[in-house]
Amino acid sequence: MSTKLNLLAEKLGIATSFCDAGMVQKNYAVSEDTIRFFATELGFKCGDEQEIETSLQQIDNMRFINVLSPIYVCKIDLVKIDVVLPDKQKVSSIRLKDANHKLQDVSFLLQEEIEEKTINKSKFRKETYIIKGIREPGYYELDVRLEDRNYKSIVAVAPQKCYETEGMDHKLWGFAIQLYSVRSKRNWGVGDFTDLKELVKLCAKSGANVIGLNPLNVLSHDFPENASPYQSISRLFLNPIYIDVEQIPEFENADKQLIEGILAGIKSSEYIQYNKVYPLKVKVLEKCFKRLLKKKTSARYKDFIKYCQTKGADLDKLALFQCLYESESPKVWGGWRAWPEELRSPYASGISDYISNHQERIDFFKFMQFEAERQFDEVKTIVDQQNLKIGLYRDLAVGVGKDSAEYWGDNELFIPKCGAGAPPDAFFPCGQQWGLGVFSPYKLKEHAYEPFIKILRANMHNSGALRMDHVMSLMRLYVIPENCDEGTYIYFNFADMLNIVALESHLNKCVIVGESIGNVPEGFIETIRSRNIHSLSVLWSERSGAGWGGFLAPQHYPEHAFASVGTHDMSPLKMWWFGFDIELASSLGMITNDTDKANAYHKRENDRGMLLASLDAANVWPQDRLRSGNFIYGENYPEGIEEAVCAYVAKSSSIVFLAQLEDFLHMTKQQNLPGTDRDKHPNWRLKLPVDLENLENDIGYVRNVLAIRKER
Repeated sequence: MSTKLNLLAEKLGIATSFCDAGMVQKNYAVSEDTIRFFATELGFKCGDEQEIETSLQQIDNMRFINVLSPIYVCKIDLVKIDVVLPDKQKVSSIRLKDANHKLQDVSFLLQEEIEEKTINKSKFRKETYIIKGIREPGYYELDVRLEDRNYKSIVAVAPQKCYETEGMDHKLWGFAIQLYSVRSKRNWGVGDFTDLKELVKLCAKSGANVIGLNPLNVLSHDFPENASPYQSISRLFLNPIYIDVEQIPEFENADKQLIEGILAGIKSSEYIQYNKVYPLKVKVLEKCFKRLLKKKTSARYKDFIKYCQTKGADLDKLALFQCLYESESPKVWGGWRAWPEELRSPYASGISDYISNHQERIDFFKFMQFEAERQFDEVKTIVDQQNLKIGLYRDLAVGVGKDSAEYWGDNELFIPKCGAGAPPDAFFPCGQQWGLGVFSPYKLKEHAYEPFIKILRANMHNSGALRMDHVMSLMRLYVIPENCDEGTYIYFNFADMLNIVALESHLNKCVIVGESIGNVPEGFIETIRSRNIHSLSVLWSERSGAGWGGFLAPQHYPEHAFASVGTHDMSPLKMWWFGFDIELASSLGMITNDTDKANAYHKRENDRGMLLASLDAANVWPQDRLRSGNFIYGENYPEGIEEAVCAYVAKSSSIVFLAQLEDFLHMTKQQNLPGTDRDKHPNWRLKLPVDLENLENDIGYVRNVLAIRKER
């Protein structure tokens, strides 16, 4: 690789080499073709040495193009701005206003370091100022006057650490729930916001203080079987499938009577039938919306209009995208990129006429969001009434699907022709291709990080805590070109991203948790810990020897962590114990030969033995179900083992323990099998085997709650 290309990659934050997180770590040298691809997609030509030289000069000159940066992101102990001045001009005044437009009583201290540069024979100098006197974190409006002209920017002042609720002064526990999987006598075959209200009440009665949820964001309207909560079409809005249609003010009993027969089959099935339940809900929602339109003088209609105005352009784009997709998908295949050119962006030539001709349908999609948020807000009211110390613990997906409203609405924000993924690690030795859109670090900064800020705020709404999926993306993200296996890491401005998370955490009073299973850069965990971002600890990964050694004792778990036995991507305890996951992987060709399969079973025997030994050492077996045998060959399921395992992790030093109902209820099927689609495995579809109304009296639930409460 040429020295100049290597330098260009370094300046652009394109990794030229990296190490994976596999069982045996492997170093990768990134090819020149991959580096050139990403440099080009980021907007910098690199076809030959001369183009690279021009791009390097372009990068060096970038800060001197504008008087002010689009945003200055700082920690409160050091607030600093720089100003680029044309030759011989001077700063006349600098003013700072808070979010309420109140002028701040601060001082600006000019630093000695002054950088000068000549661009196209014009001279510029960059002056740096320290701002003294800012007392509160927040967003401030910066106004700098040079002679006869004013320039504006934003100063984002972050606290030293992310928010931590007062309730976390001692160890807490709660449940990790896939809301869609909740079975109840009254829901329509998929968990909904009314179920979530009941879960909150159940939590409070059981002594729990947190409910962890998968992402609740809106998914595809036209293809409801695309059910992965991590493949949203917009992380700014909610999935209407969670609406309890019987709680809509415009609902009439006759709406349900017409479909009772269909509902019975949907409700009784083992798996969620998205292609049936979602269209049924939409039909009822359509009827309710038409009834609302007949009451335009009502308070409810006025609330709807106010909601639409408050959500503004973001809601406009989502509703328009959904309406377009509904009308275009029967005619063309390939998503929004295959639409007529005049419809491929919210600013395209045909959009105005389209809106005029489809306004009522567009408003219907807005109505679904209006009702979803109303019901979700009611959940938060119950959380407050029950005085849960954390309450809802929401989940923010690392990215958004490329065939999405987010991507269509602002596609210039994303790096073209690529998708996010992950290199090999201990759990996924072949790596992963998620196919998610990736923000361009440069475009994000140009937009003053507003797209990222809006996503954080939307998902902190009603949240006491927020899980950031693949939190390493604040620093870097593994990105793979389309139709290619080789990728590399693209780096972001880690300090800026971390400060914005801390600021939004403070403003929204939301605890931050970072999912960091996978390829974690050296020093990364220590950095986020210093900013009060909690980690995730999972029993299966809290082991020595890269997953081959013994299980860590509870007292050796990290204190500032949310701990659990597993995740939605891992086997429930009983499935793991019997090795059903190994058999499943073999049947799907994920284990390719008998030798590897036999080795997997032998390792599992060893793992079972080490788990039993750890449970014995921790003295967590229930007294009326003490271990009566080894069972390391999986010949039986030790009575009380799920209680012992829950107690083991509950006993840990971690500040929060999240229990999984799948373990309480002895489930032997996995909710999601990474690396597969629904043609191979029914991902995101498995319902809980017990109705919510019966859960409190289920013996597995009762015994496990008691085991946890003994330790917490």
